[in-house]
Amino acid sequence: METDCTRDEGAANDGVIAPLPAGTRLLHIGPHKTGTTSIQGALFAAREKLGEHGVDWPHTSRHPMDAVLAAVSRGGMMGDRGPSEKQWLQLVDRVKAAGDRTAVVSSEFFADAPDDETIERVVEQLGGESVHVLITLRPIAKIMPSQWQQYVQNGLRMGYEDWLTHMLRKAPYEQPNPSFWRRHRHDRLIERWARVAGPGRITVVVVDDRDRGGLMRTFESLLGLPENLLQEVPDTANRSLTLAETEMLRNLNKEFRGNGLPDELYSRLVRHGAVMHMKNTCSPTAQDVKIRTPQWAVEAAAGIGAEMAQRIGTMGVRVLGDLDLLSSVPKPATKATTETAAEARIAPEVAAQALYGALAAAAATPIRNTAPAKARTVHQTSSRELMKVLGHRCLKRLGRR
Repeated sequence: METDCTRDEGAANDGVIAPLPAGTRLLHIGPHKTGTTSIQGALFAAREKLGEHGVDWPHTSRHPMDAVLAAVSRGGMMGDRGPSEKQWLQLVDRVKAAGDRTAVVSSEFFADAPDDETIERVVEQLGGESVHVLITLRPIAKIMPSQWQQYVQNGLRMGYEDWLTHMLRKAPYEQPNPSFWRRHRHDRLIERWARVAGPGRITVVVVDDRDRGGLMRTFESLLGLPENLLQEVPDTANRSLTLAETEMLRNLNKEFRGNGLPDELYSRLVRHGAVMHMKNTCSPTAQDVKIRTPQWAVEAAAGIGAEMAQRIGTMGVRVLGDLDLLSSVPKPATKATTETAAEARIAPEVAAQALYGALAAAAATPIRNTAPAKARTVHQTSSRELMKVLGHRCLKRLGRR
């Protein structure tokens, strides 16, 4: 279904979405958890075929994350090396090289742009009036559990229900993750980009989870591609964690912070070691407890969704899909609406894979001779001191790569 707030295109064309003009710079800004990874994977996999239809994928990878982080003046993930302006300018050059062909730039981190000045710079550098901004939306209630576990993967120590309370009940709703509402107060996100690009160059796509291929078909229509050219590509590295996996990591985060270990060690051994290996080797089963949102939070999120849908409908932007989905309230689960961490048990095999991933990351660098042993034995040293020494030694050795 198409709801067009600027013109009755859907009725005039029997619901067919007209392709964007050749030479358009289609800028997909997410936000997070709205199908971005699926689209990026499909476009990257089909990049050679895209060229046969006048469309360029000007990225060297599935997701130009570092380049976009530099564009929106954001640092890297916890412990990662910060992005450079050079990476962004290289992407800009590749977009310019598309000439009169259509180019697609997709990253959910564009939604983190802090102000109108940054947005204006991004739009101007990518092509000015040839830029068409695409924003994909899903209901907040469906985004929250996935976004929480993603924050945990970046060091968050707060439990899910406590986090929901801060996001929904504790003004100004910015702690511990001020990025959440900047990304997911979708009406304000659209408003910011419309101020710069203009409402006529904004398309909003409401993702319907009941139609698995719907988002792919929408991109194909906008880009003038043959139907079914874009296909979902499995990406185990980007799967969400189960409740047990998330709780294991959250408790590790508390120990990590409590012992004052360096962020670089967390990045290398935990996020890129333990977590990445666990996600790549272990698939969730029907027995794994899912992250469940309590009913009070579901209803609060639906209320916010209704407010956003009403405002978006008055902005003059084109809307593809049903805005009412943003305020839908899922039926309560047959089980209790919340699952406690005590009910979530991580399988020994999963824990073993996580531990192996950390060890493999540490072993990726040759170990050199260490300094002579101190007079004090290991058993005479506190666990806190041992953790600090081990952390700094591992980080030092990893840095010798």
